[in-house]
Amino acid sequence: METFILDNGKFRFFDKKLGDIGGIPRLLDAGQCNDAYSAVQIANALADAFGVGVNELPLSLIISWYEQKAVCVLLALLHLGIKGIRLGPSLPAFLTPNVLDTLVKNFDIKPIGTADEDLKAILG
Repeated sequence: METFILDNGKFRFFDKKLGDIGGIPRLLDAGQCNDAYSAVQIANALADAFGVGVNELPLSLIISWYEQKAVCVLLALLHLGIKGIRLGPSLPAFLTPNVLDTLVKNFDIKPIGTADEDLKAILG
């Protein structure tokens, strides 16, 4: 299945030739983490265009975890019911094993790996 990638850490993939799907680039630059609203709007527009829910989209959302404001972004995305989010390069310190287990079970949170590992997992 074709996959779109919404990413605020696009520097990890900038040198990869990922192509497009129906004229839409596979890698969609979601800006900085404080631009998460734009990422949600893009995801909602894609869901509307394809007539599916956001979590049914062939979409990978990657949040590069560098600043504390990313906590707010993550909490907002979880509140919206977004699943399958990839976090990295390291997981936030507040994610104790029990909290992480709950997020993995309920929201399919995944840590990021190398760019090549992530692309293999995302693109199949």
